[in-house]
Amino acid sequence: MSPSVADKAAAFAALHQRDRAFVIPNPWDAGSARILADMGFEALATSSAASAMALGRTDYQIGRDDALAHARALVAATVLPVSADLENGFGHTPEIVAETIRLAAETGLAGGSIEDATQEQGQPIYDFGQAVERIGAAVQAARALGRPFTLTARCENFLNGRPDLDDTIRRLQAYEAAGADVLFAPGLPTLEAVRAVCSALKKPVNFMVGIPGKSFSVAELEAAGVRRISLATSLYGAAMKGLKSAAQEVLDKGTFDYLNRA
Repeated sequence: MSPSVADKAAAFAALHQRDRAFVIPNPWDAGSARILADMGFEALATSSAASAMALGRTDYQIGRDDALAHARALVAATVLPVSADLENGFGHTPEIVAETIRLAAETGLAGGSIEDATQEQGQPIYDFGQAVERIGAAVQAARALGRPFTLTARCENFLNGRPDLDDTIRRLQAYEAAGADVLFAPGLPTLEAVRAVCSALKKPVNFMVGIPGKSFSVAELEAAGVRRISLATSLYGAAMKGLKSAAQEVLDKGTFDYLNRA
């Protein structure tokens, strides 16, 4: 018998309470989700960028309906809990963010993330007060569901030309105080920065692997205090590199030696 949505959500929340880190990979379709589940991973997460690229688009070119349909497909693909990259909640106001959380929960997701990036030039990050208010609205919506929903709050400073560690920590502390379950600042440049973030927070921290030169081993991240490690688009990129390499062999050499590596 497949576990219930509530059971999967509770199991996902429990993963964050262990004294060690776990890796949450990011499949881009049902097939890759099943492969990762069969390999023994304990949970899965969507990636807005990977799901967009799988549809021939770029990041932030998928609207809420498409993102939730993608999440629903991954939820249905395996018995594992799934958390979704919900970007900025697909709108600026706290009310839209709250609605996005409610709709995400209806797909069977065990959790989701809300970021403080506006996706607009000129002001790439929401003002501090607005950012905190948006996370607070997401938390309230999640708590009203009647079952666990692990809410991750993301500070996007380092991905948006604002490499201000002090402001990043200040924002994450405010999101934590607003009730977020997991904190996340993608793009942290060093292990020292990772340690500083983890030591400044009481709740679990997610680290994103995927940026060359800014990705560290599970052991290093665990020692720094990280409790969840996501892989962003890195597996999608690795898969597409393999596809391109095999296809290039066919075009250039007319051989099929890639079959021996498949």
